[in-house]
Amino acid sequence: MSTILIVEDEFAISQVLKVYLEKVGYQIVQCYNGSEALPMFHEHQPHLVLLDIMLPDKNGWMILKEIRQQSSCPVIMLTALGEVDDRLAGFDQGADDYITKPFVADEMVARVKAVLRRSQGNEQASFIKQFGQLEIDTRAHTVYLKGQEVVLTPRDLSVLLFLAEYPNQTFTREQLIEHVWGWEYDGSDRAVDLAIKRLRKALMNWDIREGEIKTLRGLGYQLSVTKK
Repeated sequence: MSTILIVEDEFAISQVLKVYLEKVGYQIVQCYNGSEALPMFHEHQPHLVLLDIMLPDKNGWMILKEIRQQSSCPVIMLTALGEVDDRLAGFDQGADDYITKPFVADEMVARVKAVLRRSQGNEQASFIKQFGQLEIDTRAHTVYLKGQEVVLTPRDLSVLLFLAEYPNQTFTREQLIEHVWGWEYDGSDRAVDLAIKRLRKALMNWDIREGEIKTLRGLGYQLSVTKK
């Protein structure tokens, strides 16, 4: 269930928003002045903010700026201002949409759904590393090559996930041990070579024109890719 923070000083409008959004399954948190908006944002970690511009204590532009300094959470501005310049200013400052009052409740709900859908789609996409026909999901910890799942040991998967986060960057054995095995590891760095060997075997059907796990003699290993 997505949580929506409504920052609106007019109680009646806030309640209308709450009723309609709860009706379609959202969890609602309400705030009625600008000074409490950021503390409530941090406390509840909403999936979306409906933010009025004209607020007591601190206006919506200031709150939007502070949110954007620390979060990509989608924000829809609510205001009685309907001028084109005001809408453009909202988008320039990082707003995801702009709803003018008075609004039609059903349209407002539809726009909330659309913004959340885009946001969640972008969030999901950010976890997918696509290198030609090799697809690595860094959140689900799955690897697919040409549509078929590649089954790896947890350690080998950790090595691949790390290299996939930094394509075309070279890492020494010591760096890989530090980031994948951890400082407490007291075994041989030969473990890195063996993991790389197993990964290459598991990805042997990956088209070399798309990428490969490359050895740079005297330097280390990298996930060398040409198609991202």
